[in-house]
Amino acid sequence: MAEVAADPNVLLGVLANVKGGDFTARMPLDWTGTAGKVADELNDVIIANQTLEAELARVSLAVGEQGRLSQRVALMGSTRGWTDSINSVNGLIEALVRPTIEMHRVIGAVADGDLSKKMSDDVRGEMLDLKTTINAMVDQLNGFVSELTRVAREVGTEGKLGQAAAVTIEVGGVWKDLTDNVNLMAGNLTGQVRNIAMVTTAVANGDLSKKISIDVKGEFLELKNTVNAMVDQLNAFAGEVTRVAREVGVEGKLGGQAQSTGVGGVWKDLTDSVNQLAANLTSQVRAISDAATAVTEGDLSRQVHMEASGEVAALKDTLNKMIRNLDDTTRQNIEQDWLKTNREHFTRMLQGQRDLVTVSTMILSELAPLVGAQHGAFYAMSSPTAEGEQMLELQAGYCVENREVIPTSFRVGEGLVGQCAKEKKRILLTDVPDDYVRVNSGLGSASPLNIIVLPVLFEGSVRAVVELSSFSPFSVAHQAFLDQLPESIGLVLNTIEANSLTEDLLEQSQTLAEDLRSQQEELRKSNTDLESQAKLLAERNTEAEQKNLEVERSKRLLEEKAGQLAVSSKYKTEFIANMSHELRTPLNSLLMLAEQLKDNPDGNMTETQVKYATVILSSGRDLLALLNDILDLAKVESGTISVEMVEMSMDQLRGTLLSEFEHVAERKGLHYSINLGADGPATIVTDPQRLRQILKNLLANAFKFTEQGEVVVDVSLAEGGWSTTAGSLDCSPSVLALSVRDTGVGIETEQQQRIFEAFAQGDGTTSRRFGGTGLGLSITRTLLDLLGGDITVTSRPGEGSTFTVYLPLDRRVSTIRGTTSAELPPASPFRSKPAAVHGSSAPPHVAASDPPPSVNIDDHPFAGSRALVVDDDFRNVFAMTALLERGWAEVYTAENGVEAIALLERTANIDFVLMDVMMPEMDGYTAMRTIRAIGRYDLLPIIAVTGKVVADERERCMKAGASDYVSKPVSMIELLAALRPWFPPDAQRPQ
Repeated sequence: MAEVAADPNVLLGVLANVKGGDFTARMPLDWTGTAGKVADELNDVIIANQTLEAELARVSLAVGEQGRLSQRVALMGSTRGWTDSINSVNGLIEALVRPTIEMHRVIGAVADGDLSKKMSDDVRGEMLDLKTTINAMVDQLNGFVSELTRVAREVGTEGKLGQAAAVTIEVGGVWKDLTDNVNLMAGNLTGQVRNIAMVTTAVANGDLSKKISIDVKGEFLELKNTVNAMVDQLNAFAGEVTRVAREVGVEGKLGGQAQSTGVGGVWKDLTDSVNQLAANLTSQVRAISDAATAVTEGDLSRQVHMEASGEVAALKDTLNKMIRNLDDTTRQNIEQDWLKTNREHFTRMLQGQRDLVTVSTMILSELAPLVGAQHGAFYAMSSPTAEGEQMLELQAGYCVENREVIPTSFRVGEGLVGQCAKEKKRILLTDVPDDYVRVNSGLGSASPLNIIVLPVLFEGSVRAVVELSSFSPFSVAHQAFLDQLPESIGLVLNTIEANSLTEDLLEQSQTLAEDLRSQQEELRKSNTDLESQAKLLAERNTEAEQKNLEVERSKRLLEEKAGQLAVSSKYKTEFIANMSHELRTPLNSLLMLAEQLKDNPDGNMTETQVKYATVILSSGRDLLALLNDILDLAKVESGTISVEMVEMSMDQLRGTLLSEFEHVAERKGLHYSINLGADGPATIVTDPQRLRQILKNLLANAFKFTEQGEVVVDVSLAEGGWSTTAGSLDCSPSVLALSVRDTGVGIETEQQQRIFEAFAQGDGTTSRRFGGTGLGLSITRTLLDLLGGDITVTSRPGEGSTFTVYLPLDRRVSTIRGTTSAELPPASPFRSKPAAVHGSSAPPHVAASDPPPSVNIDDHPFAGSRALVVDDDFRNVFAMTALLERGWAEVYTAENGVEAIALLERTANIDFVLMDVMMPEMDGYTAMRTIRAIGRYDLLPIIAVTGKVVADERERCMKAGASDYVSKPVSMIELLAALRPWFPPDAQRPQ
């Protein structure tokens, strides 16, 4: 084949078409050689471009118009150059499609209400602006939705009115319009709800003047109209109810009813309930008013009749009960008035009557119709016969035609009439048998139903008997009247009897006047005297009644005084106990220490210092004696003093009195003796302490008022000489006389009785020669009264005085308080078995009648012993510690019972305890009982030391657990005597 030559113009034309975008141009296919190859290659290039154009058109249509974003350019068999171009185009598409898909995702989420999605691809340029714009839009929508949600929740759900969406959100257009509309809706809703709430709150608070005034539409308008209509109805309803309540409850206009139209449901029910309440109240008040009006008008038969319950029913019952009680009270008052009126009527009617038959007839005639009796008889007591027998004689009858039908007389105790006179009591018979007695009238006869028999008494003596019978039972008022009337009848009968006696005497005097005219004037005077005696008798009756009233008043006053005296005595007893303790406590340490200083056991004091101590001790003892006198006087006045009657040796009494006053006699240069008569007893039963106190008082006075001569005590039996008021001495088979005789100054006669009064002295001036309180003889007489004795005095001024004490000798062992006897207090159960000291058995306790053994403190009786002193007063602790340590005792101290018990628990071998009674925290009684409750201390010697010198104090201490009892101020001799049973034996006492 011949080669076709290449035509450049063809090539140029094809290239121009291709350049113009016509990829349908082709190079000729018939070119051969190099030109043909160029043509073929150029055609391949044009075909490739045409394919690329078609693929780009397809992808552009699919991606750009059809939205098929997954389409990509694809050329099969393309070379590398074309492949890079295709990859670049596909990369461009991918770069454009990826932000679009991201925007689709975000916008789709926003469309679905999910505002949490944002564009996150890494883009640049305008795509970055688009990304920022979309993300900002999502944030704005998120904030807008949050605000709308908050407003809806707070306003619609939580009820927080007045909320609005924030106007600071940067939105515009429809979003801003939507925000404004939401805020407008919230504002309208807030105003409407608040207006409704204001009205409902006012209604709830009772203010019905408020209404909904806000401008609303639609359903809110209907709600507004409904609420305002409800307020109007409530206002009208409340006005009606208030009117009814005011008229019924305040103004008292009963019968009012609430008229409320146009209401229903609960309001109608409430209106009906108020009307029912008003109606019930009206009916109840009117019923009560009717009953009260009837009671005011005197009709007590009316009762409150109405249906009621609760407190109104209780009021109804109370009013009815009040009316019944008032009816009963009125009836009782009427009966009492009836009783008083008729008693006064009978009293006036019977005044001045002198004839017994007339009086009897008048009584039956008035009494029988008054008490509804149809039959009656009046029997009067006759004068005693020669044998002393009295008869009840028939004086009058009521409806008694034939006196032979009924007895005319009765003996006392015979029949019902006589039995009534014997018992002096009313007799009432009911259901009387038919054949007992008959009451006749013109129309017929019948038996009575009841019979009553009444005694007529005057000053306890029967003067008459009245018998009545009735067809009907005697009422309570009639019986009460019949019980009261006989007293008035008795007075009248007694007056008639007196008048009758007066008339008899007058008749006798007239008879005697005819026979003895010379005695006429005397008889007239006798008659006058008798009339005066009758008047005097009436006056004496009146005076007797007045005296009885005065006696009754005096009795009540005495009872009141007795009660006051009992309370006063109680307070005096407590005062005596407390005062005794307060005075004796400081005096205790003073006397104990002064006694030890006087003894000068260490011998380190001068004779002058010993005299000082002796003067202090003597002054303290004088003060103690004065204190004892004052306390004894207080005990006497309060009635709390007591005596213990035991057997006492006269020799022992003589020895005691000699030893106590011998030194006084020696100092004053007087002769002093005690003479026991041969006829006197060896022992007597008395209170040794009180007898010694009496004789000491007398001896102390004798020595005080005697400057020279002698003081003598004579003891012998006496047959008289005591005062007539000492009844116990008159009744005693024998009387012992103890006379204290001195040669002193003597006593004036006019002063001899006065000296026995409290604080009284022969010379009471401030410049008197002899001192003293004037209590000794007063206490002496009081003590002798308790002992059943007496005291007398004989004296001449300048010659001396003799005081004689008389005592009965038939007394038995006993305890006497005031005037009452009792048994002796039991001995302490802890005294009969004294605790052993250092393992040795103590000797048995010395009997009361045995003389106390002589003990010297300087013999060191407490050597080797341990003593516990319990006292809250440091002065007493010091004094008793000094005394015990002088006797070589090892002393422990405690201030109260608690410390004492604690010290006993931690200290072994305490041999004896001195226990004060009045202490703080735990007193001595409690402490002793507590110590005795501990088993190992049941035999521990405990000596009670107390300043309460009152009755029963010793017994109280013994019952509390004391082994013995010592009163303050403590004497060394008394303390040693109390502790003597528990001293160590001499054989075991350390030397």
